[in-house]
Amino acid sequence: MASYSLPPKQPKSTFKIVRRIVIFLAIVALYVWTFLGIDIDWGRAFERMVNNFSRVIPKLFQPDWSATSEVAAKIWETILIAFAGSLMAAVLAIPLGFLAAQNMTRSKILTAIGKWILSAVRAFPDIILAILFVVAVGPNAFAGVLAIAIGSTGMLGKLYSEVIESIDMQVIEAMEANGANKIQILFYGVIPQIVPEFLSYAIYRFEVDIRASSILGIVGAGGIGTMIIFASSNRNWNEMGLILLAIIIVVTVIDFLSARIRRKIV
Repeated sequence: MASYSLPPKQPKSTFKIVRRIVIFLAIVALYVWTFLGIDIDWGRAFERMVNNFSRVIPKLFQPDWSATSEVAAKIWETILIAFAGSLMAAVLAIPLGFLAAQNMTRSKILTAIGKWILSAVRAFPDIILAILFVVAVGPNAFAGVLAIAIGSTGMLGKLYSEVIESIDMQVIEAMEANGANKIQILFYGVIPQIVPEFLSYAIYRFEVDIRASSILGIVGAGGIGTMIIFASSNRNWNEMGLILLAIIIVVTVIDFLSARIRRKIV
């Protein structure tokens, strides 16, 4: 039998090695320059951080179980805010996704408008949207729902448009050649290809919105964030420990369930 041997590995060129060293040194220099530009007494700041951590961290690991019922109610409100906002966004993003998809509209102007709308919506962080809606509708959970809905619409619309642009156009062309109208093409040629990924992205966005809705209460938009700001203001670190524990449990469970569902859908 003929034996085959692998070709010897080519040594890395000196230019590649020097380039990597230069890139590494440039990154290190950038970090050093960034920290030097901060006007702060690093020694005093580090000492203060150590003192605060030594005082706060032990209390976080001793949760105040007497606030369990209140924390549970706020966590449930947080989940409902995220669910309602994600559901609204999943619906609102569909027409914007079709508008921004290049293979669904013949007008480049309409496609550009759709992409610009999605980019403009994504430019605002959820916390900024929450502040605006708190001013508009008052400090309540509805403001949080609207902030989550609008913020998620921009991202879901972008993802939806990419899914639509990646569909198999041969199916559409075959249906058109057989005389199918626009409605038939939409329901039998487009929707079956996009629904699984649409659902997967919507569920994934719900995971993200659970995390986002947990801090919207800091500005008065409902949810567990309200308790976070009160506990931190009152230096009630034992209650803060219970709040963080509840958030960790909820996020972990939601991530696990959504991952299982998305694996079955796609």
